[in-house]
Amino acid sequence: MKPLLTLALLTATALPATAQQAPTQQAPASSMSAAEFDAYTQGRTFTYGSQGAPYGAEEYLSNRRVRWSFLDGDCQEGQWYEENGLICFTYEQTPEPQCWSFAAGSGGGLTATFQGPGSQTELYEMQSSEEPLACPGPEIGV
Repeated sequence: MKPLLTLALLTATALPATAQQAPTQQAPASSMSAAEFDAYTQGRTFTYGSQGAPYGAEEYLSNRRVRWSFLDGDCQEGQWYEENGLICFTYEQTPEPQCWSFAAGSGGGLTATFQGPGSQTELYEMQSSEEPLACPGPEIGV
């Protein structure tokens, strides 16, 4: 999430930027461990969806680094870590942690559930690839 992680910058339901404090809850029993999450994601770029539409994309780099975009060409650098069984993200423009539980979805892809106050955000893997995230920036053509 930002994000990746970014995974949102705007509202309590936005992926990378909305949680203002770390969660006090534990991950659900079916959540991926940090090792499982790292093995599944590292070196890949995932496009996440919400309610049938693309939401954003995150590239998972070495050393638990990430790059997130809302698919607008603007990307944020960040990192992830495990806390209380959750995967938490911080980003360069949003240092407050955004914590998620990740699990294998029924269709074989990831599902991510935000674990913050007042949010019901759930994202799912729409596609993944080994291609880097495109980050031309919003200033192209200026």
